[in-house]
Formats: sequence, structure tokens, C-alpha cells
Amino acid sequence: MTQVTVWNENRHEKTNPKAAEIYPNGIHQAIASNLGEYEFSIRTATLDESEHGLTPDVLANTDVLIWWGHMAHDEVADKIVERVHARVLEGMGLIVLHSAHYSKIFRKLMGTTCGLKWREADEKERLWVVNPAHPITAGIGEYIELPEEEMYGEHFDIPAPEELIFLSWFAGGEAFRSGCTFTRGQGKIFYFRPGHETYPTYHNKEIIRVIANAVKWASQPKGTKPTHVNVPVPLEKL
Repeated sequence: MTQVTVWNENRHEKTNPKAAEIYPNGIHQAIASNLGEYEFSIRTATLDESEHGLTPDVLANTDVLIWWGHMAHDEVADKIVERVHARVLEGMGLIVLHSAHYSKIFRKLMGTTCGLKWREADEKERLWVVNPAHPITAGIGEYIELPEEEMYGEHFDIPAPEELIFLSWFAGGEAFRSGCTFTRGQGKIFYFRPGHETYPTYHNKEIIRVIANAVKWASQPKGTKPTHVNVPVPLEKL
């Protein structure tokens, strides 16, 4: 069974009344609970736990890590970022949600600022499926429509995605690459844009379906892990 860890800084839910109303047990618990209909083994972890809940044992037993963060990126200890980074290179999948584009781990993996434009104006978002053959879009129609979300706009300072899955349009006119895949080492990474803390996005069944699909995609069997050593004996006789 796929082992999933849902990580969340869990700060807005404690300080913002609207976020607390929508996610009384935290965004991490909402995602974990709504993923319950899928055949995953799910645990949660939060910023204020010892080692942010991401001990070597937890990560060693995590096939896919889901990450949500916003107001406390700088509080994530560098040693934990290094630990997560190493596990991604070893083959752990990583799903980066919404404002976690600015997380230390995503910026380290991308090697760019991961900057973008944003606006909070209760705008309609339409996420167009631009790669309908991709398994992350299984069970999704031509688009997902969210009546209210925070706007993210281009330019999004990331490397060119290996695969572009979703492209968002906002009522204010902006567009955004809202579903992107990357590979780092043996690990698969999916960035998925929706999920501002004051909207019930993670109670939307289509959004949860995408996250579940991404878990399945990111946990697919990997090829043989390469070795990087001196090879004094060639395969063929010289």
C-alpha cells in the first residue's frame, strides 16, 4: 500500500478565523481525510512537531510527501530540507501545493526563485486540462472550475516543466501554469496551484481526485537506481 505523508505548517488555521472555520482540524487533516476513499496509508506531520514530524524513520517509510506551507517557510529547518531533498533524489515522490511554491524544498529542487504574481479578490478559477492523456487527469473532465480562489499569474519563475498538466484562467484575465511535473534524481514532483487557506478548495472532490492521481503517479515503480563509481573493469574486452 502506498505510504503518504501530508505535511502542513498549520499556522493559518490557528490564527485566521476564516481558515479555522473551513479547516478546523487543519489543512493536513482535511486532505488526509478526503483522501481516505483511496487505498493509501496516510499519516500527517506539521511544522511544530519535533523535527517538523519528518524524522528519518517517517521519511524512509514515505512513498509520497504532500507539502502545504505559506507564512512560515523560513521556520523550516535547513537540516530537514536537506533530509527531504535527499529522499526525493532517492525516489520519494513530492506533491507541492499552492503557496508551497515558495517553500525551501521546492526552491532547492527547482534552483530558481519560484516567484509569481498574486491577488486575493475572490476570483473564479478555471483549471484547463492541457494534457488529457496524463494519468494525473484521470476522471477529470476538460476543466475544473473553482468559484473563488486566490489568483496566481505569470511569469512563474520555475524551470520549464517536463509536463504541463493544467493551465489556469482567472476572472481577472491572468493565466498560470497550475499543474507541472518534474523529475529530480529518482523522484517525481508535481506542483499543483489551487488551495488558498480561506477557500474550501481541499473539500472539492475533483481537486482531491487530482491529488490522489498524483500520488499514484509519483509512487510508480522506478527503474534501477544508478551508481556513480569508478568502473575499472569494462563490460567489453579492450
